[in-house]
Amino acid sequence: MSSNESATSRLSRLLTMVPWLLNRQGIDIEEAARELGVSTEQIEEDLQLLFVCGTPGHMPDDLIEAEWEGGKVYLGNADPIARPLRLGVDEAIALIAGLRALAAVPGIGDREAVDRALAKLEAATGQLAEASSRIRVTIDEGSEAGQLTSAQRAVAEHRRLHLRYLVAARDEATERDVDPMRVLNVDGTWYLEAWCHRAEDVRLFRFDRMERLDLLDEDGTPPSEARQRNLDAGVFAPAPTDLRVRLRLAPSASWVADYYPTESVTEHDDGSRTVVLRTADTAWLRRLLLRLGGQATVLEPADLAAEVADTARRALDAYADHAGSFR
Repeated sequence: MSSNESATSRLSRLLTMVPWLLNRQGIDIEEAARELGVSTEQIEEDLQLLFVCGTPGHMPDDLIEAEWEGGKVYLGNADPIARPLRLGVDEAIALIAGLRALAAVPGIGDREAVDRALAKLEAATGQLAEASSRIRVTIDEGSEAGQLTSAQRAVAEHRRLHLRYLVAARDEATERDVDPMRVLNVDGTWYLEAWCHRAEDVRLFRFDRMERLDLLDEDGTPPSEARQRNLDAGVFAPAPTDLRVRLRLAPSASWVADYYPTESVTEHDDGSRTVVLRTADTAWLRRLLLRLGGQATVLEPADLAAEVADTARRALDAYADHAGSFR
């Protein structure tokens, strides 16, 4: 899988690929790659994954059959995936209620798509849709969704916000007032872009790192010099002088790649990950690596690896001396 591709994007492609290939048995693999908009190497990786997927049981007859030797692609034993989805009564009601709740979330990316899906589902279910209308979903104002609502209101009403925000790079909670500019979703993560009075600059704040968000009765119009960032290349924009660090993460520490901004992520067969990140300050990174212990290894640069190892040795020596004084 491409290091820049999310698991959600790959799953979506695989679910599209299976019925598409079933109806084109023997298609040339290069033609399939062109039609699906990926490389032939990616098609082969996807077929290798499909080869170990299937229905519960995991017996040979339960798995999808995939063959692509000779440049021609053949799929078998995958008919259940190609069949149209049939919803039960409980599933239909739950889906309708979920779509209605989603439509109420402020700043939702494609509101029209949600409305179209909801309209089709209600038309298909008839009286079931009436029953689901009696379900009410209440969003906790202390939750991320509640914070989204407050932030969207602040943008619309030009009101200032007070944040208690966790800066992951320093493992520190900070208090700051911000003038909101927009609420946006990038690769499934919600952000608030705002003029930060603490930094005196435009900053992006992740909602999942907001420990508190308060809507203030103060004017929150950003100053004239505030400009929205161009996020076409992604949220993470390191400085040219930032140190490049390469880490190997054990499966139990793979969450680091999701929580901290990374330049690239490489998945390994054993569940571990190799990540590349850039940072202007290694103090937070050294603390993180010491907490992770043997779950993380610094591959580059060598001087950082030596520094972390030396700090760990000194900590162990100090602990041994301290423990010995109580014997």
